[in-house]
Amino acid sequence: MSVFTKLKQFKDMRDQGKKLQGALAGESVTVKSFGDKVVLTMDGSMQISGLAIDPEVLTPSNKIKLENSLKDAHGDAMKKMQRIMAGKMQAMGGFPGMPGAN
Repeated sequence: MSVFTKLKQFKDMRDQGKKLQGALAGESVTVKSFGDKVVLTMDGSMQISGLAIDPEVLTPSNKIKLENSLKDAHGDAMKKMQRIMAGKMQAMGGFPGMPGAN
């Protein structure tokens, strides 16, 4: 495979990556934990765009439960967003030329 072919593949993958970023720009997921007292929202850039914690759970006795709930909510949001990303990639025809894409 020539260097020019590899450069073209790289450019094509970069272009598809930009398309995917655009497609994900309007996406977001919201997850709840700790009996719906912790609500976390993640945007398509995998950034936490919202976090709400019920003041009722902000007590020293809930510290460990709250920490675990935040980790769980973040993990759930990541999984949901990754599924959305995978679906969008599949709809776009995948990323040909990428290792594992064949």
